[in-house]
Parts: sequence; structure tokens; C-alpha cells
Amino acid sequence: MSAAIHSKSERIDVRASTPVKQLLQEAARVAHKNVSEFLLDAGIIATNQTLADRTRFELAPEKWQAFHAALDRPVSSKPRLQKLLTAPGLLG
Repeated sequence: MSAAIHSKSERIDVRASTPVKQLLQEAARVAHKNVSEFLLDAGIIATNQTLADRTRFELAPEKWQAFHAALDRPVSSKPRLQKLLTAPGLLG
């Protein structure tokens, strides 16, 4: 999604050191954008990646079948895991 699709009604303020500002200005210039457009586009891309990593994942069909089969397997007793989760640890 491009930042230009929706009308701009909100303001986001960002503080940066002079070298960081100059770096952003140079990157924006090379990308033929102003700094605001550059930051918004980069921020939207980073946001979509961050949220996608936490809300969905994709598998090839054969991997999906194996994953689905693992989810459908009956629960089995795991005594060592039970002990690990119930025994006191090093910190108490």
C-alpha cells in the first residue's frame, strides 16, 4: 500500500541526529521522493512485514499437510516435559 493512496490528515513527528537526517535525505533523493514520502513508504513496508510475521505463515502444500497432520495427532503423555514445567528451577 502506498502512502499516497489515502488522504493525509495525521502528523507523525520524528526526531533524529543530524547524520541520520542527512542519510535519510540522501536516500529519499536517490529514490526520487521527499523525506516524508520515503519514511512513510519504508514504514509501511516494515509494518506489513512485522505484522505478517505475527499473524500468518505460508507453507508449501506438502509441508501444510504434514503440519495439519501434526495438529490432528492425539495428545500423548510427555513425563519429562511435565516434570520440567512443574519442578522448581534454578531461580526458585
